[in-house]
Amino acid sequence: MGDDGGVIESARGLRNVGVQAALLAAVLFGASAPLAKILLGEVSPWLLAGLLYVGAGVGMWIWRLVRRAPQVRLPRHEVPWLVGAVAAGGVAGPVLLMFGLSSMPASGASLLLNAEGVLTAVIAWVVFREPADRRVVLGMLAIVTGAVLIAVPTGQADVSSVWPAVAIIGACACWALDNNLTRKVSLTDASWLAMVKGGVAGPTNLVVALLLGAQLPAVTTTAAALALGFVSYGLSLVLFIVGLRHVGTARAGAYFSLAPFFGALLAVALGDTVTWQLLIAGALMAVGTWLHLSEQHGHEHTHHAVTHEHWHTHDDGHHDHQHSPGELVSAGVRHRHVHTHEPVTHTHEHYPDAHHRHDH
Repeated sequence: MGDDGGVIESARGLRNVGVQAALLAAVLFGASAPLAKILLGEVSPWLLAGLLYVGAGVGMWIWRLVRRAPQVRLPRHEVPWLVGAVAAGGVAGPVLLMFGLSSMPASGASLLLNAEGVLTAVIAWVVFREPADRRVVLGMLAIVTGAVLIAVPTGQADVSSVWPAVAIIGACACWALDNNLTRKVSLTDASWLAMVKGGVAGPTNLVVALLLGAQLPAVTTTAAALALGFVSYGLSLVLFIVGLRHVGTARAGAYFSLAPFFGALLAVALGDTVTWQLLIAGALMAVGTWLHLSEQHGHEHTHHAVTHEHWHTHDDGHHDHQHSPGELVSAGVRHRHVHTHEPVTHTHEHYPDAHHRHDH
């Protein structure tokens, strides 16, 4: 599998790919809250959730058509993971977010979305046993504190004012479950996964919204919702899955926590008021995110033998297998086929990516 020095450099390269993908996903998704808030003036929350995911599904279908992407065959044992991810993150999550957005400022809602990263990490640590050190835990505590500041209403106590925040936190819980379930299928083509999620969740929410009496908005508003869905839900999801693949669920969720900062900044630019809660919460969340971004993790670990199929290159330190006689593949060329990893024990810097999901 190559010497440890080569693997270390490879791990750093993969980390950069995963971090960059997750951060760009955060920027695209961060824009969704304040822009969706504008559309809520003309569209019901449930209908808008449907339009956003229809935009993601149709947009990714066109994307794959233009790029002539190959067909995907999801292994049968991975189907339940994908079904659960679509139900939690594609159907329930967007509806809860839209209802929360309809009754609270977009800037506060944007920062409150940091709860998704926290809940994603908790599920990853407790249920799926991803490793967590003191730095990661302290970062999450800072993010939680900032989220609480946003959730607590100011002025006269009014129980009803808490429900929008509860709805958004519920959406975060759905997406946290979605993230952890999607990790199980993250080696599958990311654009195909985004297409499937949008293709199922979008029409489902649309049908339910129309049955409940919602009406389609003007053509221009519908087009804007579809475009926003393609960018903030479709492309963002593709990039986030790439992040999951390279840095694991909890870390990708932490990097994705930058989304609310971008969303809050855009919301303020669109006219929301800057409050002391917003400033303090933003500072706490920035510290928490920095603690995650500066984490390092390395120890002796064992890779067990495994056979699977996914896109890869032969210069990443974990894919130096042989091809069929006469089949030549250059070191840096991306390709996919069924391949086997032989068991190996070594030490290097790494993250819980698709090839480092070992026990600690």
